[in-house]
Amino acid sequence: MRYFVYIIKSEKDDKNYIGFTSDIKKRLEWHNAGKNVSTRYRIPFHLIYYKEFGNKASAMKYETWLKRQKGGIRIKKIINTYSQSAEVAQW
Repeated sequence: MRYFVYIIKSEKDDKNYIGFTSDIKKRLEWHNAGKNVSTRYRIPFHLIYYKEFGNKASAMKYETWLKRQKGGIRIKKIINTYSQSAEVAQW
């Protein structure tokens, strides 16, 4: 099964949220429907980055690594690098 680590951006407060899932499209719909407690007051969201993994453990490890980056510098670099690449989906 494929898993994805994703970064979505809130159009309301311009903040990012990092998560992992096996279905990006459904997960983005879930966030935008207000069904996620930690993001429901920040909708709408749009997908700005994702990375695919072959197993859940690898995806979870990468998600944890991203969330631990000091000051979000690494995240900003990833977003800037991939914002113009094919890895950014237009759902």
